[in-house]
Amino acid sequence: MDLINSYLLRSDDGSIALVDTGIKGAPKRILAAIHEIGADVMDVTTIVLTHAHADHAGGARELTSTIGRGTTVHDADAEYVRTGTTPELDPVTILGRLLKRAQASDPAPVERTMTDGEILPIAGGLQVVHTPGHSPGHVSLLHPDSGVLITGDAIWNMWSRRSWPVLSFCTNVAMTQETAHRLAELEYTTAAFTHGTHIAGDGREAVRTFLAKPRNFPGLW
Repeated sequence: MDLINSYLLRSDDGSIALVDTGIKGAPKRILAAIHEIGADVMDVTTIVLTHAHADHAGGARELTSTIGRGTTVHDADAEYVRTGTTPELDPVTILGRLLKRAQASDPAPVERTMTDGEILPIAGGLQVVHTPGHSPGHVSLLHPDSGVLITGDAIWNMWSRRSWPVLSFCTNVAMTQETAHRLAELEYTTAAFTHGTHIAGDGREAVRTFLAKPRNFPGLW
């Protein structure tokens, strides 16, 4: 079971993009993974964050310092990354009313912001798919050349079962569930989840099946 996933995308010229920096303690493992594929930290030219939550941006401060590059994040989450804060939680959930905000990260530099539909110059083109709700600037990322969709926290696949993310940590629960349906309209074969194991071959169908009849695990509210 893959609890929290980051992804490395390598271009033909050898440059690497890192998608998500994991929790605060993740950089050591991420740097080791870069070396395992025969690359060096200097090959990393882009650090993309799907959103500003601490389990996805927690390692950003250390990694941006080590690599010497700032982050790329959707404009609506950029200030949270810069200040190390997180969006407010949806008061529709009990935990959201109690906590107000999710766990914060250390402040990290933002090198550039991205917008919905933008094609990032990564590995032949990485399309930004704005799927807000989990956070205001939450994005999924589509790589058409390889047929891979990185879902971010729009949908989880923990224990190989599709579900919503922890709804108590969403800024807007209803919007989270609404915008996830954008993922059913895209063309891809592999669904790469930031929480849970990827699904190759029939990833799109697995996502569409879930969205047609979504479910959640007990206790996620």
